[in-house]
Order: sequence, then structure tokens, then C-alpha cells
Amino acid sequence: MRFSKWHALGNSYLLVERAEFGAPLASWAAERLCDPHTGVGSDGVLEVVSVDGAECEVVIWNPDGSTAELSGNGTRITAAWLLERAAGDEIIVRVGDRRVGARRAGAEIVTDVGPVEVGPAETIDVEGEAVEVTPVRVGNPHAVVVREPTGEALRRLGPLLERHRRFPERTNVQLVRFEGSGAATALVWERGAGETPTSGTSAVAVAAAGIAAHRLRSPVVVTMPGGDVVVEFDGEWNARLRGPAEKICDGDLAPSLLIDAR
Repeated sequence: MRFSKWHALGNSYLLVERAEFGAPLASWAAERLCDPHTGVGSDGVLEVVSVDGAECEVVIWNPDGSTAELSGNGTRITAAWLLERAAGDEIIVRVGDRRVGARRAGAEIVTDVGPVEVGPAETIDVEGEAVEVTPVRVGNPHAVVVREPTGEALRRLGPLLERHRRFPERTNVQLVRFEGSGAATALVWERGAGETPTSGTSAVAVAAAGIAAHRLRSPVVVTMPGGDVVVEFDGEWNARLRGPAEKICDGDLAPSLLIDAR
């Protein structure tokens, strides 16, 4: 069973094709593959369901065996993988009900992420602390918190906000500092994965929250520990994301690996 391992600014994914497995991937199998001790190790699994020329469908798995409605980095990696195989310079990646167009821009990949919804800022109680969050939906849920992005604060607030009753689907969390009108610095707590060096949809959420609050203007450079991505919006709140995606290796899974996990 073949796989490839990729990363987008340190956010790593395993990419597998359903045809290699002969059946849909199960949650326990995704957990096993992501485990760094008993599996391959990654921040998620990209299960390519089908490929039709310059278009493919992908299911995005988190390390805890849950699925994500969208992943900016995962979609960009899938796009880079398909662009290696498809004729032409533009492709489509289907994720749930979204059709994400993608193309190369030098060494980077540009993806048309689609519509983004920004809610009004609200204050919620987090174990006795009043925390102001801006809810953003980029296909998946986000809670943007404007405060100094420190690792200590992220590791404390991230898991509490992820599972807060305000977010019944759980949520991704960002701590952000706005740097003038065209840049932001953020740390990310990813739903189902924990602290990650980068997140594509988190970068989109940060930029959207800043623009809605009149703190930022498009395009926005979002800096995370893994590096920078660029987020742009059109006049109808459709987002475009630009950043790198790099293959790490190709490999073969031992046939017994997923049989043993079952």
C-alpha cells in the first residue's frame, strides 16, 4: 500500500489513495497512520477518493480519527500532488461540497478557498476568564482571539476553546497580533490535532477577522511558526490562499500495519 508524505510549512500530511486500500479509510486507521510511534506519523491523512483527469476528491482526516470539512494546507498539498499528474496548469480539488480551484505560482500553490463567513465578536466565559472571540467559518469553524500569541496562552486556551460549549462541532483556535494593515502573526490550535506550526484555513480566518474589524486590508501576510502564507479576498468574501507544499517522501505501508490495528 503506497503513501506519500508532504508538508506545508511544517504541517505534515500523509496522502493515500482509496484505490490502494480497496475500501474507505476508517477512523482507527487514520489514527494509526498519524501515530508517530506505531504508524508513520503526521498531522493528518489525505484520502484521495477518486481522480478524474484534472479533478479529484479528497477526505481529510485528523490525528484523532475525526474528519475535517476543509483544510487549507491539506487541500494545497492535494493540489500539488494532482498537478504532478494532471495535464495542464489548473486543477480542481473537491472537499465535501467545496470545489477548490488550484494552480502553480512559481514554487507555491494558489488555491481558491471559497466563501468565508465572519460573525460579530463575542465574549465567552472560559473557566472564569472573559475571552473575546471572533467566530469565523471557512468551511470549518474557527475562533480568532486577538491577544499576544504566546505558546503558554495557546496551550492553555486552545484545548478549552476547542471543546467549549459555544462550539458544538469543536473549533480551531488562533491567537493573533495584527502587524499594521497588511500583516498578522498567529499561533494555531487545530481541532483534532492540537498545536500546529501552520494552518491554511486558520490563516484565512485570521485575515478575515482582521479585515472585518477594519484592522487589516487584503492582501494579508499571515506569519505562523512554520512560515508565511498570503491571503486575499474579493469583494464578496471569497478567499484565495497562496503558500508552498513540499513532498517529503514516498513509501510502502506494511500490509500487517492496518490489519493489526483493527
